[in-house]
Amino acid sequence: MNELIVNSSLNQTRVALLEDGELVELYIERENSKRTVGNIYKGRITNVLPGMQAAFVDIGFEKNAFLFVKDALPVEMSGNTDVSIRDVVKSGQEIIVQVIKEPIGTKGARVTTHITLPGRYLVLMPDVDYIGISRRINNEEERERLRGLLEGLKPKNMGVIVRTAGQGKEEKEIKEDLKFLLKLWQKIDREKNLGFAPRTVYRDLDLIHRTIRDMFTSSIDKLIINDYEKYKSILDLVELIAPHLKERVAYFKTDMDIFDNYQIGKKISNAIERKVWLKSGGYLIIDQTEALTVIDVNTGKYVGSIDLEDTVLKTNKEAAEEIAKQLRLRDIGGIIVVDFIDMNNDDAEREVLDVLEKALERDKTKTNVLGITQLGLLEMTRKKVRGRIGSIMQKKCPYCEGTGKILSEYTVIQNIEKEVKRIAVHTNAEAVFIEVASSVEVFLKTDHNRFIKELEEITHMKIFIQGSEYIHANDINVKSMGKIEKIMELLVKNK
Repeated sequence: MNELIVNSSLNQTRVALLEDGELVELYIERENSKRTVGNIYKGRITNVLPGMQAAFVDIGFEKNAFLFVKDALPVEMSGNTDVSIRDVVKSGQEIIVQVIKEPIGTKGARVTTHITLPGRYLVLMPDVDYIGISRRINNEEERERLRGLLEGLKPKNMGVIVRTAGQGKEEKEIKEDLKFLLKLWQKIDREKNLGFAPRTVYRDLDLIHRTIRDMFTSSIDKLIINDYEKYKSILDLVELIAPHLKERVAYFKTDMDIFDNYQIGKKISNAIERKVWLKSGGYLIIDQTEALTVIDVNTGKYVGSIDLEDTVLKTNKEAAEEIAKQLRLRDIGGIIVVDFIDMNNDDAEREVLDVLEKALERDKTKTNVLGITQLGLLEMTRKKVRGRIGSIMQKKCPYCEGTGKILSEYTVIQNIEKEVKRIAVHTNAEAVFIEVASSVEVFLKTDHNRFIKELEEITHMKIFIQGSEYIHANDINVKSMGKIEKIMELLVKNK
């Protein structure tokens, strides 16, 4: 059973896609950070970079958007590598662009001049004469039928692509969708000529309405939402675009948290963990950088029952299934390298690749499996459109700066030595009182109990160390320095 669970709260909306109770996709939209992919802007070229064959475009964001030459050329010329970006755009020029990739990390949004408008069954491309059919519609007779329909309906000098949801639809439904998209384009065409850059020309639907348009198809058995007003809004939209699905929409009436009811909260927590356990007892380690993701496969607790070769193959096949799921769930994009457990023959490698490729067929985002290298590493790419779930739900640790590590106790006591020596040289203090993390205090009292005595002998100062659960493991806090009597009084007061 496939279910869409919509959790609408005060400051954010979350949509979870469950397949047989398993969380496979998660979308989050916050009030202060709405999605921008699909939005159309009137921008201004701020800088042309011939060396990169690209230009920066001010569209009103904190960071300027990035426009590659192939996205600035007319579609029929976009494969031409001989054209310089200088011949296409000029600094100060106003230009209409659409966001195709969200700003991620330090990078601004990526934009294109090739406008596309998605509907329920079709995608309209106003600037190119083209007919296309979704690659997921693989029945050749159906593809020809849809192509024939479009040839009679498509406006002159415009392009239309049939989406997967258009499979099996009759001429009337296709025609209505096209009519809606043409009206939308007429409105955008008028709007783009008004006002000065930078300004918003068109804003795509919010998360809930995009979910109805893009995901709520006949393959979804149930859509459940916890907000009554939005539930009624969904019913109105479904009545217009897919009335046969109306009975599948349900309102979650109870006071219980809807995600807790479907046990989604724990699954989301697992989606941002570095280690992912497999049912067999094996596990994955997922490490991510801005452009590259590395996935390591390990047998873990799984010891098999036949021989080593069989154990490795079974672990790798299970891992392949889980990797495909994790790519969707975490929305991992860019270059992906998988270190499967070493396999001794080509047949086993082919078997694992087949499992991975079959599992990836459920992924709407474009993926490209390049194969296994001589080092035994699988290389693949996945289209990057938005930030990963981890980057939305988490922020960089202010202490470790994203490394996932803190200073060792040895390093902290080295910092204590440095600070005490500095105080001894620059002040007349007889004593110093330093707070450290409790773990550092224990380390000093057990493994390094001579350290303080030796430091006192060198600096001719009395040193008092006190552990605190409120001090971070990286930090030391000099609470007082001066006369021994004064610090002794402070110690008694602290106790």
